[in-house]
Amino acid sequence: MTDSFGGTDIGLIQDAKHFIYIENQFFISTTVSGGPVTNLIAKAIVIVVIPEVPGFPGAIKDTLTIKLIMAAQWRTINRAGNSIMELLSQAGLDPHNYISYYHLRSYDRINGPRSFLNTILQKTGYSYGHAQAALERIWIGPDRPEWESNGGTLNTMEPGNADQVNASIPRSRWSIPKTVAEARKILKAYESASTDSDREINDSVGQHALEDNTRLQDERWLGTSEEEKDCFITELTYIHSKLMIVDDLKVVIGSANLNDRSMKGDGDSEIVVVVEDTDMIPSKMNGQPYQAARFAATFRRALFKEHLGLIPPQNCTPTNANDVTTFMTPVPNAQVDTTNSSEDRVVEDPLSDKFLALWNGTAKNNTDIFWNIFKTVPNNMVRNWTEYNNDVPNVSPGHVSTDLSAAEIKEKLAGVKGHIVQGYTEFLIEEQDLVTGWEWSNWNIFLPLWI
Repeated sequence: MTDSFGGTDIGLIQDAKHFIYIENQFFISTTVSGGPVTNLIAKAIVIVVIPEVPGFPGAIKDTLTIKLIMAAQWRTINRAGNSIMELLSQAGLDPHNYISYYHLRSYDRINGPRSFLNTILQKTGYSYGHAQAALERIWIGPDRPEWESNGGTLNTMEPGNADQVNASIPRSRWSIPKTVAEARKILKAYESASTDSDREINDSVGQHALEDNTRLQDERWLGTSEEEKDCFITELTYIHSKLMIVDDLKVVIGSANLNDRSMKGDGDSEIVVVVEDTDMIPSKMNGQPYQAARFAATFRRALFKEHLGLIPPQNCTPTNANDVTTFMTPVPNAQVDTTNSSEDRVVEDPLSDKFLALWNGTAKNNTDIFWNIFKTVPNNMVRNWTEYNNDVPNVSPGHVSTDLSAAEIKEKLAGVKGHIVQGYTEFLIEEQDLVTGWEWSNWNIFLPLWI
């Protein structure tokens, strides 16, 4: 038991000799005492992976909570005078040689061409919204008498609606069936209109970012080319893990976010496990032979392989038990040993020039592709609110914002490998008011509620 997980993390960081990897929902810390943030974890770290945007609803510019948390993270990373990268620069060091930041992002294609959905409507009398409402009623279950007497409503949006901004997307209101039997009848009728051709269309194409044995360019589609274009989407992959791996020897994992609420000792209640493995395996660190702890090393390698797209897709279906891999099963089931695989060799040494070139090259390549197709914001080219207003695309969030054809989009998206993208440390960097002012003084009694 301890009154501060921050002290545990700082101790492990101070003892680190080679490499530290952090994945966390937040990255809020400080390098100096006496300010509004009190935990001092930011004194030494190397690779940090955090979400592009904190997990709160709303647009960045219009949502105070999002702006506040992002600003707190920027004050930790590279702004307001005492950030990690500023202190490294003041010491005459290139901060990019010591610490780097990344996010995760994915893409997919919604299998919902409007022309095909209209055909189903004509055949059955049921729309996509009817099917959604019926499925929701089935998920609610039969033991809800209030639903059987009163029913309910569901607001839905037809898929493929990429040509309007979020505030003006037309939505429909559907009655949720009162009983599960009624819902099953609707769903069965809707699904009966499916054809053999439809069953050959993949509901998801995101597996092509991994080591898939098929090509995105060969994915079939039942609608028009323009409908397919409208159905490609991208979303940030929200990181909710709270993880630190030190020197491939020790792992800290639990519920504690890297912010004051979790770390300073008198905020949120958390639980954290520190794993120190005695089962050592031969590895490499900075080009030299190295003895790593099996749990820490294989855990980090598994994460890095996923982030770089160096694992096969895990397409598990309820009807095919052969699709279940050992990585999907809980303890005490032993996982397959992959330490001698070619993919493991690629990520074995996190400090080698070859690995870092692959990691940073993949992040840049993925970032460029997502920007060219979706005009994703945040990004490092948007440095102030004027550029933000000009660059946020006038389409439904996450949809395509380019003149490229569907075939050209698939050709470019086929180049995405894994989910790693560059950290947006320069986003809104010219808006100094975000990271300074009274909000960041000790007089702001509401600040501890968020950071």
